[in-house]
Amino acid sequence: MTRPPFLAAGLALSLPTLALSSAALADPTMECDGGSQIEIGACVTATLAAVDRSLETALGFARISAEELDNATGFGTAVPALDAAQEAWSAYRDAHCHAVGEGFGGGSGTGIAITACRVTLGRARVEELLNSVH
Repeated sequence: MTRPPFLAAGLALSLPTLALSSAALADPTMECDGGSQIEIGACVTATLAAVDRSLETALGFARISAEELDNATGFGTAVPALDAAQEAWSAYRDAHCHAVGEGFGGGSGTGIAITACRVTLGRARVEELLNSVH
């Protein structure tokens, strides 16, 4: 099984967040230049939108790979496994980031913390999905 020819070009255009240093990826709020919570909140929200687009792209590549595997083997188990894994990951992300937000006790940084959590977990999921592409 080979990677689709558009994979390298698509990744280069769709996943620019992966090029950041690991130090920058440690805390999405540290990537924001703004000093106020409003500026930082807007920045992490924009970052989350980019990560969500990258996540959809990576999921698409993983789905193509799973479909090719299912077609080659005739087993038909790779796509359902990917779907189940994605659903479980999404539930985990939502629950975990909710818990992170609850740790702020309803304070003004709650929304930023939840969004930053979703960015961090989303970036990790993009990497996991891309590692599953064969």
